[in-house]
Amino acid sequence: MALRGVWQLQKLIVSYSDWGGSSRGIRAFMESNLPAFKEKNPQLEVITELIRGRHPHLKGFYKNKNERVICVKNMDPEEILLHATRLRDSLGRKVLKLKTRHVVKHPSVQGTWTTAVKF
Repeated sequence: MALRGVWQLQKLIVSYSDWGGSSRGIRAFMESNLPAFKEKNPQLEVITELIRGRHPHLKGFYKNKNERVICVKNMDPEEILLHATRLRDSLGRKVLKLKTRHVVKHPSVQGTWTTAVKF
């Protein structure tokens, strides 16, 4: 996803094994879908990496120095393409757990309303 017109994903590393059975889907993805994905995303540096004896994964590096790794073992090429586009479309920010369900910019001075108010 672009933040103020700048794509946040800089580099995508596609790691696979040429021998392992769990890499069958990613090898098919590299033959069929990866060239078209590279053409549609010229701003993105796509690197293929051969790692033998490991499960395949996608690793994305973002402008804010974060990285995300997604394991794609035993997945179809369409599912791998979906994960690659999700990596491209995300901002690379860490997921934050909300402290409360009610989030506002300007909290009330009086406090939040509850049903247990006694007058």
